[in-house]
Amino acid sequence: MNNHPIPPENIPFMSQDLTQILIFLGIGLVAGWLAGLVLGGGGLLRNLVAGVIGVFVGGYVLKLANINLPIDNPYLSQIITGAIGALIVIVVARVIAK
Repeated sequence: MNNHPIPPENIPFMSQDLTQILIFLGIGLVAGWLAGLVLGGGGLLRNLVAGVIGVFVGGYVLKLANINLPIDNPYLSQIITGAIGALIVIVVARVIAK
């Protein structure tokens, strides 16, 4: 029995593509917010940008390091991956800004 939350496949007023984009942006926002909690700073737009970029960076870094997160929930796994990537993005951005 699968206890993982599954987004609705058919929302009458939204296409499946739009639903997937909104879920992706939500994951990025939460990941950026978590990274902002750890490193300070924040703001809605900054968290969203850091989180969305962090999802890609975290996925790339974890794949490159051959690390598989032992988390059964795919959304939580993506949020943690995005938070790791957002931490990297924020640190690199601060180093470049100095």
